[in-house]
Amino acid sequence: MIVQEIENLRKDFPMLQKKMRGQPLVYFDNAATTLRPLAVTEALVRYYTEQTGTVHRALYEFAELATDAQHKTRQKLQEWIGAKSEKEIIFTSGTTASLNLLASSFGEAFIKEGDEIIISEIEHHSNFVPWQMLCNKKKAHLKIAPVLDSTELDLNALESLLNERTKLVSITHISNAFGTENPLEEIIRIIRRRSDAKIAIDGAQSVAHMKINVQKLDIDFYAFSAHKMYGPTGVGVLYGKEALLNDMPPYQGGGDMIDEVTLDYSTYNELPFKFEAGTPNIAGILGLGAAIDYLNKVGLDIIWAKEQELLAYAETRLNEIKNITLLGQAPQKGAILAFVIKGAHPLDIATLLDLRGIALRSGHLCVQPGLKRFNQTSVLRISFSFYNTFNEIDFFIQSLKEIIDSLY
Repeated sequence: MIVQEIENLRKDFPMLQKKMRGQPLVYFDNAATTLRPLAVTEALVRYYTEQTGTVHRALYEFAELATDAQHKTRQKLQEWIGAKSEKEIIFTSGTTASLNLLASSFGEAFIKEGDEIIISEIEHHSNFVPWQMLCNKKKAHLKIAPVLDSTELDLNALESLLNERTKLVSITHISNAFGTENPLEEIIRIIRRRSDAKIAIDGAQSVAHMKINVQKLDIDFYAFSAHKMYGPTGVGVLYGKEALLNDMPPYQGGGDMIDEVTLDYSTYNELPFKFEAGTPNIAGILGLGAAIDYLNKVGLDIIWAKEQELLAYAETRLNEIKNITLLGQAPQKGAILAFVIKGAHPLDIATLLDLRGIALRSGHLCVQPGLKRFNQTSVLRISFSFYNTFNEIDFFIQSLKEIIDSLY
């Protein structure tokens, strides 16, 4: 797809036609949440106006339509990440919920006192705090794999942490703060060689940008969110190998996750329903299905190539800025750039950019231990989608230069 065709896709995103603070919107906060194409919002409206019905609980026509549509989304997700079975696709409310489900249920089944779990020091809080909580509860030990000055995972240090007590390694694929792309094949090879630990991957920042095959990579668990892949908020996915999920207890109790309930005991439904208590976010799940269709239409190879071009161009232009420090110099990166300006607080910069219609992230990015590793408490972050343009980057750079000049 040529560049012009990609830019034509901007018409599919109504938010890109909006103004912010009276200025044309420049949306550089895609790592937080992507915008939605019309196809996704139309799927939501269609469910609420034409095919409303609950799932798995009734035989009337619209309930059957909703059940079938949700099932088709599960099948799309199975294909999207290369799962062996649709039973391995668990719907949640987001990556955070997926990782908390995993920590609670896997922890109950497999973690005992003295066991060890490994994460890296640049994990999002969602892949940090649940494991802290689990280790505190179970009297297990949380081991932290360090990163190099480039923000790359120190693979030698990771290998040295692995032993017979290691039960799980949970690592981000692409860092939401620094954009660092961890080399999953090499990491998994090291883990499999040195221990029997299970492997969980936080795929929130990668699943909409590159093709993932959980079977080929031999990943045990994989978590991600719909809203970071052009879908609705409030929907997420936990992939898990069927045998492991079967050995894990339910995370919540309620409707749909049961087989039989008596006054004395309950038995549980088969996968994936064992982990999907209550009425799901049906509209959001259908919207996720529409987002997958849209991404398939555009093509992940094209998306990745365009975003890498934007990343390289933005890095070059940012290096023109005086007193700037770019954080994260890994050779393989997603389209995410974090930086600080000497003598200027990130919140001040972000506020002044907001007045010019530029949306970006400031603060600790939910990665406080990772920022502390680089002696920072607050940074600025820009993150790109294929619908961003070089002209938007130029406007951002010019605005940033003018703001810095006004502050010094």
